[in-house]
Amino acid sequence: MILSLAPMEGITGHVFRRVHAECFGKLDRYYTPFLTPPHVGSAFGGRARKEIDPAHNEGLDVVPQLLTKNADEFVWAAQLLADMGYTEVNLNLGCPSGTVVAKGRGSGFLRTPDELEAFLQDICARSCLPVSVKTRIGVVDDSEYERILELYCRCPLKELIVHPRVQKDRYQGTPRWQAYGETLSRASFPVAYNGDIFGVDDMEALLKAYPETRHVMLGRGLLTNPALACMVKGGPAATVRELQQFHDKLFCAYEEEIGGNAVFRMKEWWFYAQFAFVDPLAVHRAVRKARKVGEYKDAVGRIFSFVPLAKVARFQG
Repeated sequence: MILSLAPMEGITGHVFRRVHAECFGKLDRYYTPFLTPPHVGSAFGGRARKEIDPAHNEGLDVVPQLLTKNADEFVWAAQLLADMGYTEVNLNLGCPSGTVVAKGRGSGFLRTPDELEAFLQDICARSCLPVSVKTRIGVVDDSEYERILELYCRCPLKELIVHPRVQKDRYQGTPRWQAYGETLSRASFPVAYNGDIFGVDDMEALLKAYPETRHVMLGRGLLTNPALACMVKGGPAATVRELQQFHDKLFCAYEEEIGGNAVFRMKEWWFYAQFAFVDPLAVHRAVRKARKVGEYKDAVGRIFSFVPLAKVARFQG
């Protein structure tokens, strides 16, 4: 079973990947939050350059994810990534953000299946790296997936990662497992599952329904419970000391990376991590009020000292 970390913008970047691997062991694979390819003839810069810097990902199996509908820029970016030593590139067809969708990118690209197929056939033919895709199953209605899946099956993909929701769902409602099962039965390439694996029981239910599952991507469940991948493989839950050590190393790493803005980056993690505690609302209130580093450290100290861990750490949405 392959366990990977989902690409979540602003959260699962290179700092998080490195610290999580150090504290809870390496996952089998990591996907970068989406990167916009540079113009042809240019290099990656800024945040993107940090994400794909080989030094930041040493020892980890990292797959860069690109967000674009420009084939030439995708192919150019794939060559840059290959020159850095990467062996696969992933296309984002899952982002449900309104601003992304309005530009016809992410899950917005699913609105135009003929254009999407031409794009995929083009980049698969010209890319020097194998191309995988992370997708939703439509924009408005899951009936759209029949045509979308047909076009995927005509493309030489390295892998298809299915998040079985449509764009309008965003992250609400129940994932449509039937669409994932249909993909497993029809695709000639490897298929992976992503969506609402928040605990060991969710994984067990998925494998009971679809025992041929070979790759599961973890996202919100792992942010809530950093030990989730270990637990899926039969390991123990995190202790309060282990969770605090993880927090402290992550905060320190963010301080080195972005200084005082580390407080606000950590608050993004606490949006999920609050559910590791028996009183998420108390955790949320304590962290929300902190603005300066000293205030933040005091708040976190009180949380770890006085708020017990939940019996089961589980994201509650």
